[in-house]
Amino acid sequence: MSELFDRLKRLFDEGHGAELADLRSDARFAPPEIQPAAVLIAVTDRPDPGVILIHRPEAMRAHPGQIAFPGGKLDPGEGAVQAALREAHEELAISPSEVCVIGASDRFVTGTGYDVTPVLGLMPPDIPLVPNPHEVASWFEAPLGFLLDPANHLHKTGEWRGHPRSYIEIDWQGHRIWGITAAIIANLSRRLAWSGH
Repeated sequence: MSELFDRLKRLFDEGHGAELADLRSDARFAPPEIQPAAVLIAVTDRPDPGVILIHRPEAMRAHPGQIAFPGGKLDPGEGAVQAALREAHEELAISPSEVCVIGASDRFVTGTGYDVTPVLGLMPPDIPLVPNPHEVASWFEAPLGFLLDPANHLHKTGEWRGHPRSYIEIDWQGHRIWGITAAIIANLSRRLAWSGH
């Protein structure tokens, strides 16, 4: 294991060792039927670690054009870690054997009826990623320190189904990260208490 893995694992375990109030969730907007899902927060093992994010194709029925983590619904009999690794393989050709799993973080219930478990993992830098064109229009790597810095989390309010709804937006080099993805990042930021030093 690497020094970065050890550091992330220590911060992850310490951060998840206590109850945190006011973690972000859209559970109050959710329908009665909830489907389990998982995403992979893939951190690259480099001196300035990054996080792999994808742009969904504009033609997709759900969340067209949005920035997301690789992920999707759990298959029958699957756990969250298995599903996150499978989806990352299907969407970007990241081999599950390349990912050192650190742990499953706080679940996020979406207003569209998904119970999303974010799985944090470390992967080698610069491995070839091959986007599945049906699910991924493009991908990019944003600095972990930038994403986790609360100073970069813009708090905004919009309207959804006739109700005001607060959300977080993170802008990195013109990439607008918001909605579920930004909320998961904000929750993880509180757990990891990451600093770049």
